[in-house]
Amino acid sequence: MQSPSQTLPVDFIAPERVPSRILSTGARMPAIGLGTFGSDHVSHQAVADALKYAASIGYRHFDCASVYGNEDRIGYVFRELFQSRLRRDEVWITSKLWNDKHGENDVIPSCEKSLKDLQLDYLDLYLVHWPFPNHHPPGCDVTARNPHALPYIHENYMRTWRKMEELVDRGLARHIGTSNMTIPKMKLLLRDARIKPVANEAELHPHFQQPEFFRYLMDNGIQPIGYSPIGSPGRPERDRTPDDTSPTEDPAIREIGQRLGIHPAVVCIKWAVQRGQVPIPFSANPKNILNNLLGVVGEPLSPRDMQTIERLDRNCRLIKGQVFLWKDNQSWEDLWDANGIVTPA
Repeated sequence: MQSPSQTLPVDFIAPERVPSRILSTGARMPAIGLGTFGSDHVSHQAVADALKYAASIGYRHFDCASVYGNEDRIGYVFRELFQSRLRRDEVWITSKLWNDKHGENDVIPSCEKSLKDLQLDYLDLYLVHWPFPNHHPPGCDVTARNPHALPYIHENYMRTWRKMEELVDRGLARHIGTSNMTIPKMKLLLRDARIKPVANEAELHPHFQQPEFFRYLMDNGIQPIGYSPIGSPGRPERDRTPDDTSPTEDPAIREIGQRLGIHPAVVCIKWAVQRGQVPIPFSANPKNILNNLLGVVGEPLSPRDMQTIERLDRNCRLIKGQVFLWKDNQSWEDLWDANGIVTPA
Protein backbone atom coordinates (compact mmCIF):
# COMPACT_ATOMS: atom_id res chain seq x y z
CA MET A 1 0.00 0.00 0.00
CA GLN A 2 1.28 3.47 -0.87
CA SER A 3 1.87 5.95 1.92
CA PRO A 4 -0.04 9.29 1.84
CA SER A 5 3.16 11.09 0.83
CA GLN A 6 3.37 8.86 -2.25
CA THR A 7 -0.23 9.40 -3.32
CA LEU A 8 -0.44 13.18 -2.91
CA PRO A 9 1.29 15.70 -5.18
CA VAL A 10 4.07 17.82 -3.71
CA ASP A 11 1.88 20.92 -3.93
CA PHE A 12 -1.11 19.39 -2.13
CA ILE A 13 -2.90 21.84 0.16
CA ALA A 14 -5.03 20.17 2.82
CA PRO A 15 -8.66 21.15 2.10
CA GLU A 16 -9.28 21.80 5.80
CA ARG A 17 -6.88 24.75 5.52
CA VAL A 18 -9.15 26.42 2.97
CA PRO A 19 -11.71 28.81 4.51
CA SER A 20 -15.37 27.97 4.10
CA ARG A 21 -18.74 29.72 4.25
CA ILE A 22 -21.64 28.51 6.34
CA LEU A 23 -24.83 28.87 4.31
CA SER A 24 -28.27 29.66 5.69
CA THR A 25 -29.00 25.90 5.74
CA GLY A 26 -25.90 25.17 7.82
CA ALA A 27 -24.09 23.61 4.85
CA ARG A 28 -20.41 24.43 4.41
CA MET A 29 -19.17 25.78 1.05
CA PRO A 30 -15.43 26.09 0.34
CA ALA A 31 -14.57 29.78 0.04
CA ILE A 32 -12.80 29.42 -3.30
CA GLY A 33 -13.87 27.39 -6.31
CA LEU A 34 -12.56 26.63 -9.76
CA GLY A 35 -14.66 28.05 -12.57
CA THR A 36 -15.11 25.92 -15.69
CA PHE A 37 -16.04 28.56 -18.28
CA GLY A 38 -13.16 28.24 -20.69
CA SER A 39 -14.49 30.90 -23.09
CA ASP A 40 -13.46 30.48 -26.72
CA HIS A 41 -9.72 30.09 -26.14
CA VAL A 42 -9.61 26.92 -24.01
CA SER A 43 -10.78 23.49 -25.19
CA HIS A 44 -13.32 21.45 -23.23
CA GLN A 45 -10.67 18.83 -22.56
CA ALA A 46 -8.29 21.48 -21.22
CA VAL A 47 -10.99 22.60 -18.78
CA ALA A 48 -11.49 19.01 -17.62
CA ASP A 49 -7.73 18.58 -17.22
CA ALA A 50 -7.56 21.80 -15.19
CA LEU A 51 -10.30 20.52 -12.90
CA LYS A 52 -8.47 17.22 -12.41
CA TYR A 53 -5.29 19.02 -11.48
CA ALA A 54 -7.14 21.41 -9.14
CA ALA A 55 -8.72 18.48 -7.30
CA SER A 56 -5.31 16.85 -6.96
CA ILE A 57 -3.87 19.86 -5.11
CA GLY A 58 -6.80 20.45 -2.74
CA TYR A 59 -9.63 22.30 -4.49
CA ARG A 60 -12.99 21.01 -3.35
CA HIS A 61 -15.38 23.46 -5.05
CA PHE A 62 -16.17 23.40 -8.78
CA ASP A 63 -18.51 25.75 -10.63
CA CYS A 64 -20.07 24.25 -13.78
CA ALA A 65 -22.88 25.14 -16.18
CA SER A 66 -24.68 23.40 -18.99
CA VAL A 67 -24.09 26.27 -21.42
CA TYR A 68 -20.31 25.88 -21.08
CA GLY A 69 -20.64 22.72 -23.18
CA ASN A 70 -18.07 20.74 -21.22
CA GLU A 71 -20.01 19.00 -18.45
CA ASP A 72 -19.73 15.64 -20.21
CA ARG A 73 -15.92 15.92 -20.25
CA ILE A 74 -15.87 17.04 -16.63
CA GLY A 75 -18.08 14.11 -15.69
CA TYR A 76 -15.34 11.61 -16.54
CA VAL A 77 -13.02 13.45 -14.14
CA PHE A 78 -15.60 13.32 -11.35
CA ARG A 79 -16.20 9.62 -11.95
CA GLU A 80 -12.48 8.93 -11.68
CA LEU A 81 -12.13 11.05 -8.54
CA PHE A 82 -15.06 9.42 -6.75
CA GLN A 83 -13.99 5.92 -7.72
CA SER A 84 -10.51 6.45 -6.35
CA ARG A 85 -9.62 8.83 -3.54
CA LEU A 86 -12.48 11.27 -2.93
CA ARG A 87 -15.91 10.91 -1.34
CA ARG A 88 -18.76 12.77 -3.00
CA ASP A 89 -19.59 14.62 0.22
CA GLU A 90 -16.08 16.12 0.30
CA VAL A 91 -16.70 18.14 -2.87
CA TRP A 92 -19.01 21.07 -3.61
CA ILE A 93 -20.36 21.02 -7.18
CA THR A 94 -22.53 23.71 -8.74
CA SER A 95 -24.29 23.77 -12.09
CA LYS A 96 -26.70 26.20 -13.72
CA LEU A 97 -29.97 26.29 -15.64
CA TRP A 98 -29.49 27.95 -19.01
CA ASN A 99 -31.84 30.62 -20.33
CA ASP A 100 -33.60 28.46 -22.91
CA LYS A 101 -34.68 25.97 -20.21
CA HIS A 102 -36.82 28.24 -18.04
CA GLY A 103 -40.03 26.54 -19.15
CA GLU A 104 -41.89 24.53 -16.52
CA ASN A 105 -41.33 21.32 -18.49
CA ASP A 106 -37.64 22.03 -19.05
CA VAL A 107 -36.16 22.80 -15.63
CA ILE A 108 -36.06 19.30 -14.17
CA PRO A 109 -34.93 17.58 -17.42
CA SER A 110 -32.16 20.17 -17.77
CA CYS A 111 -30.91 19.46 -14.26
CA GLU A 112 -31.12 15.72 -14.92
CA LYS A 113 -29.08 16.22 -18.12
CA SER A 114 -26.37 18.04 -16.15
CA LEU A 115 -26.36 15.27 -13.56
CA LYS A 116 -26.01 12.63 -16.27
CA ASP A 117 -23.21 14.54 -18.00
CA LEU A 118 -21.40 15.20 -14.72
CA GLN A 119 -21.99 11.57 -13.65
CA LEU A 120 -23.50 12.65 -10.33
CA ASP A 121 -26.54 11.71 -8.26
CA TYR A 122 -27.08 15.23 -6.95
CA LEU A 123 -25.76 18.79 -7.15
CA ASP A 124 -24.77 20.78 -4.11
CA LEU A 125 -26.09 23.95 -5.76
CA TYR A 126 -28.16 24.61 -8.87
CA LEU A 127 -28.47 28.20 -10.06
CA VAL A 128 -30.75 30.00 -12.49
CA HIS A 129 -27.96 31.31 -14.73
CA TRP A 130 -29.71 34.53 -15.83
CA PRO A 131 -33.13 35.88 -14.81
CA PHE A 132 -34.16 36.13 -18.47
CA PRO A 133 -35.29 33.32 -20.80
CA ASN A 134 -33.30 34.95 -23.61
CA HIS A 135 -30.51 33.10 -25.37
CA HIS A 136 -28.28 33.53 -28.38
CA PRO A 137 -26.16 31.43 -30.74
CA PRO A 138 -22.56 30.76 -29.71
CA GLY A 139 -20.07 33.31 -30.96
CA CYS A 140 -22.69 35.87 -31.96
CA ASP A 141 -21.95 39.58 -32.27
CA VAL A 142 -22.78 42.01 -29.46
CA THR A 143 -25.56 43.47 -31.61
CA ALA A 144 -27.36 40.11 -31.92
CA ARG A 145 -30.92 40.07 -30.61
CA ASN A 146 -33.22 37.10 -30.22
CA PRO A 147 -36.59 38.08 -31.77
CA HIS A 148 -38.33 36.12 -29.01
CA ALA A 149 -36.42 37.78 -26.16
CA LEU A 150 -38.42 38.94 -23.15
CA PRO A 151 -37.80 41.24 -20.20
CA TYR A 152 -37.85 39.94 -16.66
CA ILE A 153 -41.42 38.88 -15.91
CA HIS A 154 -41.72 37.92 -12.28
CA GLU A 155 -44.68 35.58 -12.72
CA ASN A 156 -42.73 33.62 -15.32
CA TYR A 157 -39.60 33.56 -13.17
CA MET A 158 -41.60 32.19 -10.26
CA ARG A 159 -42.88 29.35 -12.45
CA THR A 160 -39.24 28.49 -13.10
CA TRP A 161 -38.41 28.86 -9.41
CA ARG A 162 -41.19 26.48 -8.35
CA LYS A 163 -39.50 23.81 -10.45
CA MET A 164 -36.16 24.72 -8.89
CA GLU A 165 -37.78 24.14 -5.50
CA GLU A 166 -39.01 20.77 -6.74
CA LEU A 167 -35.41 19.81 -7.49
CA VAL A 168 -34.66 20.23 -3.79
CA ASP A 169 -37.76 18.24 -2.86
CA ARG A 170 -36.59 15.41 -5.13
CA GLY A 171 -33.03 15.48 -3.82
CA LEU A 172 -31.54 16.31 -7.22
CA ALA A 173 -30.11 19.56 -5.85
CA ARG A 174 -29.25 20.12 -2.21
CA HIS A 175 -29.53 23.89 -2.61
CA ILE A 176 -30.81 26.36 -5.18
CA GLY A 177 -29.75 29.89 -5.97
CA THR A 178 -29.65 32.70 -8.45
CA SER A 179 -27.15 34.44 -10.70
CA ASN A 180 -26.95 37.87 -12.32
CA MET A 181 -29.78 39.24 -10.23
CA THR A 182 -30.45 42.74 -8.92
CA ILE A 183 -31.89 44.02 -5.65
CA PRO A 184 -35.34 44.76 -7.14
CA LYS A 185 -35.60 41.28 -8.66
CA MET A 186 -34.27 39.61 -5.51
CA LYS A 187 -36.80 41.40 -3.33
CA LEU A 188 -39.62 39.91 -5.40
CA LEU A 189 -38.12 36.43 -5.25
CA LEU A 190 -37.57 36.53 -1.49
CA ARG A 191 -41.15 37.68 -1.04
CA ASP A 192 -42.60 34.77 -3.00
CA ALA A 193 -40.17 31.85 -2.68
CA ARG A 194 -40.97 28.76 -0.61
CA ILE A 195 -37.32 27.73 -0.68
CA LYS A 196 -35.14 30.82 -0.65
CA PRO A 197 -31.87 31.07 -2.61
CA VAL A 198 -28.81 30.28 -0.51
CA ALA A 199 -26.42 32.04 -2.90
CA ASN A 200 -26.26 34.50 -5.75
CA GLU A 201 -23.48 34.43 -8.32
CA ALA A 202 -22.48 37.80 -9.73
CA GLU A 203 -19.58 39.66 -11.27
CA LEU A 204 -17.42 40.81 -8.35
CA HIS A 205 -13.88 42.15 -8.49
CA PRO A 206 -11.99 45.20 -7.15
CA HIS A 207 -13.17 47.44 -10.00
CA PHE A 208 -16.78 46.23 -9.68
CA GLN A 209 -17.53 45.62 -6.03
CA GLN A 210 -21.34 46.16 -6.06
CA PRO A 211 -21.28 47.26 -2.39
CA GLU A 212 -25.02 47.89 -2.04
CA PHE A 213 -25.97 44.57 -3.61
CA PHE A 214 -23.26 42.77 -1.66
CA ARG A 215 -24.58 44.12 1.65
CA TYR A 216 -28.16 43.29 0.64
CA LEU A 217 -27.23 39.67 -0.04
CA MET A 218 -25.30 39.30 3.20
CA ASP A 219 -28.08 40.93 5.22
CA ASN A 220 -30.56 38.45 3.78
CA GLY A 221 -28.46 35.34 4.38
CA ILE A 222 -27.56 34.88 0.70
CA GLN A 223 -23.92 33.98 0.04
CA PRO A 224 -22.29 36.11 -2.68
CA ILE A 225 -20.29 34.06 -5.20
CA GLY A 226 -18.05 36.13 -7.44
CA TYR A 227 -17.33 35.31 -11.06
CA SER A 228 -14.63 37.18 -13.00
CA PRO A 229 -12.79 37.85 -9.71
CA ILE A 230 -9.65 39.06 -11.51
CA GLY A 231 -11.54 40.95 -14.22
CA SER A 232 -12.27 38.27 -16.83
CA PRO A 233 -9.28 38.71 -19.18
CA GLY A 234 -10.54 35.82 -21.32
CA ARG A 235 -14.08 37.13 -21.83
CA PRO A 236 -15.49 37.11 -25.40
CA GLU A 237 -14.81 40.10 -27.62
CA ARG A 238 -18.50 40.99 -27.63
CA ASP A 239 -18.25 41.77 -23.90
CA ARG A 240 -15.38 44.26 -24.33
CA THR A 241 -15.89 48.02 -24.49
CA PRO A 242 -13.39 50.91 -24.61
CA ASP A 243 -14.20 52.01 -21.04
CA ASP A 244 -13.36 48.63 -19.46
CA THR A 245 -10.59 48.55 -16.89
CA SER A 246 -8.53 45.67 -15.52
CA PRO A 247 -8.06 45.27 -11.76
CA THR A 248 -4.86 43.27 -12.24
CA GLU A 249 -3.38 46.30 -14.05
CA ASP A 250 -4.39 48.71 -11.30
CA PRO A 251 -1.23 50.37 -9.89
CA ALA A 252 -2.43 49.99 -6.29
CA ILE A 253 -3.06 46.26 -6.68
CA ARG A 254 0.22 45.78 -8.50
CA GLU A 255 2.03 47.59 -5.67
CA ILE A 256 0.43 45.30 -3.07
CA GLY A 257 1.39 42.26 -5.13
CA GLN A 258 4.96 43.44 -5.60
CA ARG A 259 5.35 44.14 -1.88
CA LEU A 260 3.97 40.71 -0.92
CA GLY A 261 5.72 38.84 -3.73
CA ILE A 262 2.48 37.58 -5.31
CA HIS A 263 0.75 38.11 -8.66
CA PRO A 264 -1.88 40.91 -8.80
CA ALA A 265 -4.48 38.25 -9.63
CA VAL A 266 -3.74 36.57 -6.30
CA VAL A 267 -4.21 39.91 -4.56
CA CYS A 268 -7.71 40.06 -6.09
CA ILE A 269 -8.49 36.52 -4.92
CA LYS A 270 -7.25 37.18 -1.39
CA TRP A 271 -9.33 40.37 -1.21
CA ALA A 272 -12.45 38.54 -2.37
CA VAL A 273 -12.17 35.79 0.23
CA GLN A 274 -11.37 38.19 3.06
CA ARG A 275 -14.30 40.39 2.03
CA GLY A 276 -16.63 37.44 2.49
CA GLN A 277 -17.48 36.38 -1.03
CA VAL A 278 -16.57 33.10 -2.78
CA PRO A 279 -14.42 33.76 -5.86
CA ILE A 280 -14.44 31.22 -8.68
CA PRO A 281 -11.42 32.04 -10.85
CA PHE A 282 -10.70 29.95 -13.93
CA SER A 283 -7.32 29.08 -15.36
CA ALA A 284 -5.96 26.17 -17.35
CA ASN A 285 -2.45 27.01 -16.16
CA PRO A 286 -1.41 24.75 -13.26
CA LYS A 287 0.84 27.45 -11.78
CA ASN A 288 -2.04 29.94 -11.64
CA ILE A 289 -4.45 27.35 -10.24
CA LEU A 290 -1.98 26.54 -7.48
CA ASN A 291 -1.10 30.15 -6.70
CA ASN A 292 -4.77 31.11 -6.32
CA LEU A 293 -5.25 28.40 -3.71
CA LEU A 294 -1.98 29.22 -1.98
CA GLY A 295 -3.08 32.82 -1.75
CA VAL A 296 -6.25 31.86 0.07
CA VAL A 297 -4.46 29.77 2.71
CA GLY A 298 -1.49 32.14 3.06
CA GLU A 299 -1.03 35.31 5.06
CA PRO A 300 -4.06 37.59 4.76
CA LEU A 301 -3.99 41.09 3.36
CA SER A 302 -3.58 43.76 6.00
CA PRO A 303 -6.53 45.97 7.00
CA ARG A 304 -4.77 48.84 5.23
CA ASP A 305 -4.50 46.81 2.00
CA MET A 306 -8.17 45.86 2.26
CA GLN A 307 -9.12 49.53 2.69
CA THR A 308 -6.93 50.50 -0.27
CA ILE A 309 -8.70 47.98 -2.52
CA GLU A 310 -12.12 49.05 -1.27
CA ARG A 311 -11.37 52.54 -2.58
CA LEU A 312 -10.57 51.19 -6.06
CA ASP A 313 -14.19 50.46 -7.00
CA ARG A 314 -14.96 52.01 -10.41
CA ASN A 315 -18.41 50.49 -10.94
CA CYS A 316 -16.90 48.90 -14.06
CA ARG A 317 -19.16 46.03 -15.12
CA LEU A 318 -17.35 43.87 -17.69
CA ILE A 319 -20.05 41.25 -18.43
CA LYS A 320 -22.83 43.54 -19.54
CA GLY A 321 -25.19 41.02 -21.15
CA GLN A 322 -26.12 43.03 -24.24
CA VAL A 323 -27.20 39.93 -26.16
CA PHE A 324 -30.03 39.37 -23.66
CA LEU A 325 -31.79 42.68 -24.41
CA TRP A 326 -35.31 42.46 -25.76
CA LYS A 327 -35.40 45.69 -27.81
CA ASP A 328 -33.02 47.06 -30.42
CA ASN A 329 -32.79 50.54 -28.94
CA GLN A 330 -31.99 49.55 -25.36
CA SER A 331 -28.93 50.13 -23.26
CA TRP A 332 -27.33 47.19 -21.47
CA GLU A 333 -28.04 49.06 -18.24
CA ASP A 334 -31.72 48.15 -18.69
CA LEU A 335 -30.79 44.59 -17.73
CA TRP A 336 -29.54 45.71 -14.33
CA ASP A 337 -32.41 47.87 -12.99
CA ALA A 338 -30.15 50.88 -12.54
CA ASN A 339 -33.05 53.10 -11.43
CA GLY A 340 -33.96 50.78 -8.55
CA ILE A 341 -37.01 49.14 -10.10
CA VAL A 342 -37.43 46.16 -12.42
CA THR A 343 -37.08 47.55 -15.93
CA PRO A 344 -40.49 47.23 -17.61
CA ALA A 345 -41.13 45.76 -21.04
